[in-house]
Parts: sequence; structure tokens; C-alpha cells
Amino acid sequence: MLEATKPHNSPGGTPVNPALEAESRIARIAVTVFPLLVVAAGVIGFLLPGVFKPMGPSVPYLLGIIMFCMGLTLTPPDFAAVAKRPWAVALGIVAHYIIMPGAGWLIAGALNLEPELAVGVILVGCAPSGTASNVMAFLAKGDVALSVAVASVSTLIAPIVTPLLVLFLAGSYLQIDAGGMVLDIVKTVLLPVVAGLLARLFLKKLVAKVLPALPWASAVVISLIVAIVVAGSASKIISAGAIVFLAVVLHNGFGLGLGYLAGKLGRLDDKARRALAFEVGMQNSGLAATLATAHFSPLAALPSAVFSLWHNISGAIVAAWLARRPLQERPLERQGREAQA
Repeated sequence: MLEATKPHNSPGGTPVNPALEAESRIARIAVTVFPLLVVAAGVIGFLLPGVFKPMGPSVPYLLGIIMFCMGLTLTPPDFAAVAKRPWAVALGIVAHYIIMPGAGWLIAGALNLEPELAVGVILVGCAPSGTASNVMAFLAKGDVALSVAVASVSTLIAPIVTPLLVLFLAGSYLQIDAGGMVLDIVKTVLLPVVAGLLARLFLKKLVAKVLPALPWASAVVISLIVAIVVAGSASKIISAGAIVFLAVVLHNGFGLGLGYLAGKLGRLDDKARRALAFEVGMQNSGLAATLATAHFSPLAALPSAVFSLWHNISGAIVAAWLARRPLQERPLERQGREAQA
């Protein structure tokens, strides 16, 4: 992830990697600015629905841009991590696609949401991992390699897993076109990611020049999607906004907490547990919004828009809290370190 750089000492005498310092600074700026962009986009979309609502048909193409950017950031070592740690990656994938869809279904029923909102909440839960989860894992001093591996695999299998889960969990609320959903995810997620991978492979020098701008490009595009989604459901936000926000906070909270617990039950180390917390709790809300808009209604996309805002705020808070907590050692690791001392 980072190129080797000669470390220097901090004022306290602790070795510091300048590249790691720079990346941490950039990441902290991104997680601070991104939620502000999303909030501003939501407010503008609500106040000027006439400007953004006609842009609804462009949402799948905007999501394609985000997924292409994701493909540009992937490298062979990211996929090698899957082969080196199949158990940890498999645990992350299973936890993600069980905890979040199940939590969405339970919350929709417990809050007695109307059908469109219920489907929207479930759809968010059935989406793959969010693109910002890797940044949160980095800030939380988690296992970034595992985070990238889980996010990549969950995205690549989404064309099959997401429609099946939505059909199974949300079919009692509204009619689900699972086949159409598969095609939409292939077109808006899988193909752009593969195109980004190929561009990274064959246009290395050009891609290297644009890599620093990719997080900001993605942030702007996601913000535009949020503005469009909010504009489409502006007339119902006042009546539905509070219950949707409650559903999203509960959904995200369950994901973060149970994701960490899944890593603990799987006997993974603390760095891996921190990574799984974000891989389970943070969703590709842009994909959920795209599918909800295309297959249901703008109102069904509202939970996705709110989730896009909230999971970046909560993720940043949890990451900052975890970063200040020392990493826990397993008994065998502690014994080995003491023996070496």
C-alpha cells in the first residue's frame, strides 16, 4: 500500500514513517470533508429538487465512475491477500452478507416501515462493503490488507449475492426483479471495476498520476448522487426523515459492533477485528441508491442517501476512538513477545 520510506524519529524518539504520516493526514482530511460534502449535497438537493430530480437517469453512470475509480486503486497484492488468508477473508464476507441484510430486515419489521422504506433499508444491507471502509480501517490502526481484500471480494460477488438476498428478504414488501438487478449490478459495478483493473495494468504511468485525485473525485460523485436521490424524495423527507435516520443509525451501529464481534468469535487478532467492524458496518450506499431508484422509487432510495452520510460520520468517530486504544494481544502473541524480551 505504501512505498518503502526511510523512517525518521519523532520528537519523542519514536520512529515515524513519513509516507505513513502523509497518508494518515490525507485520510483524516478526507473523512472530515467528505461528510460535509454529503450534507451540503443533501441540503441543496432538498432545497432545489427541480434542478437535480431530472438527473435521476444519470445515477447508474455516476456509480460506474465511482466503481471505475475503485478498480484503479486495486493491485495484484490486494488479491494475493485473499489466497494468503482465506479464512479471515471468508469470515468477513460471510459476516457482511449475513449481519447487514439480517439487521436491515429486522429493523424494517421492528420499526414497521412502509414497504418502500423497508425495501430501501434491506437493500442497503444487501449491498457490498463501502468504498470508504478501507480508509476507516487505516485510521483505526486495523488490518488494511484484510479490509481491501474483503471489500474487493464482496464487490465482485455482489451481482449474484445482492439480488438473491433482496429477493429473499424484501420480496414480501414489493415485487423484486432479481434478474434485472443482476444485470444492473454487472453494468454499474462489475464492468467498471474490471475496466479500472485493466487500466491500472496497462496504463500504469497515467494511472499513477491520477491516483491522488481519485478519493476526491469519488467524494464529489457520491455527493451528487445523494443530491439527486434527496431531490427525488424531497416531498416526503419531512414526514419520513426521522424514522429513516433512526433505522440507519441502528443498522450501521449493529454492523460495526457485530462485525468486530464476528472477528473476535473467529479468533482473529485485534487489527483484523477492527477491519471487519468497518467492512461489515459500512455499505456501498451508492449502489443501493442506484438500484432503489431504478427498480423501486426515489423514496426507497432515501435510506441509502442517509446511510451515505451517517456511516462516514460514525465510521470516522469509531476509527478515532479505536486509534486511541492499544491493540489487544492474543495470549500466544503475548507469550512470544515476553519470551523474546
